[in-house]
Amino acid sequence: MTESMDVRSLYFDGPETVEVRTDSLSEPAADELLVETVASGISPGSELLVYRGEFPEGMAVDESIDALSGTFEYPLRYGYAAVGEVVDAGRDVAAEWVGRRVFAFVPHADRFTTTADAVVPVDDDVTVEEATLLPSVETATNLVLDGRPRVGERVVVFGAGLVGLCTTHVLSSFPLDELVVVEPMATRRELARTLGADRAVDPDEFDGAVGGTGAAGADLVYELSGQPATLDAAIDAVGYDGRVVVGSWYGSKRAMVDLGGSFHRDRISVESSQVSTIAPELQGRWDKSRRFDVAFDHLRALDTDVLLTETVPFADAADAYRRLDDRDLDAPHVVLTYQ
Repeated sequence: MTESMDVRSLYFDGPETVEVRTDSLSEPAADELLVETVASGISPGSELLVYRGEFPEGMAVDESIDALSGTFEYPLRYGYAAVGEVVDAGRDVAAEWVGRRVFAFVPHADRFTTTADAVVPVDDDVTVEEATLLPSVETATNLVLDGRPRVGERVVVFGAGLVGLCTTHVLSSFPLDELVVVEPMATRRELARTLGADRAVDPDEFDGAVGGTGAAGADLVYELSGQPATLDAAIDAVGYDGRVVVGSWYGSKRAMVDLGGSFHRDRISVESSQVSTIAPELQGRWDKSRRFDVAFDHLRALDTDVLLTETVPFADAADAYRRLDDRDLDAPHVVLTYQ
């Protein structure tokens, strides 16, 4: 008979309702690892949509991640940035796994079981807290792969939340003409400058001017604000044959988009980018393992001290979500701690 143990898990029980409760967890199967969580990161974009109940009901949570199977409906376990230590392993798993630090795309809980091929070892030169940033840096890497920035281009990023800041960091390594970030919060505009933006401006002060004299709009724009209405501003910011990459997940939120102006005649391209898959035109050379390796490299180069400014005990998770939703927490990345 398989023995079980107690595990504390986070549940979204309804709009603005979060609870940490005790479940039973079976001992690891023959091909599984048992991991005790040390820290997990809150994704302020998608997790706040779930917290507010702004998800499309019945939609699959993530068909590419086994731990996130099922559909969006309450009660829901959600989250995908857990880092911990392997404390036990099934009989078919190499003993060397025990004692290793690993990252996993699993919901918030103080322990979990998973297979070895579903975790990523965390090297000693990356702290546990830094490793919780991996999903955001991987998303930023995917956004840049999909946007295909070219030398000398003028690029605008709308939104300096966690993903916007990580994307700014990755884009700053390119020889662009100018990298502009548009963000309403002054503290995040300053972070964007710290992470490589040439300019960071308030949306009310952004007149669409990018690059040198005579520049006719941006070549590439990223919409990462999470606000559907910002898509209009993103379309207005690009010039002829410009590209708009939408990395925001709007959930059930809707907004009117004005396509009757320059959009049609200027041959503007609008495309989605989502980290669960690799763009079809890249799949011959890229896979998720290669992308993750690149994300690790960018994480090591990232000034994580400016992002890792808030830790919250797991028992106080409900308060963390409330404060994030009320914008009482100004930190771009909030880490739940378990020990």
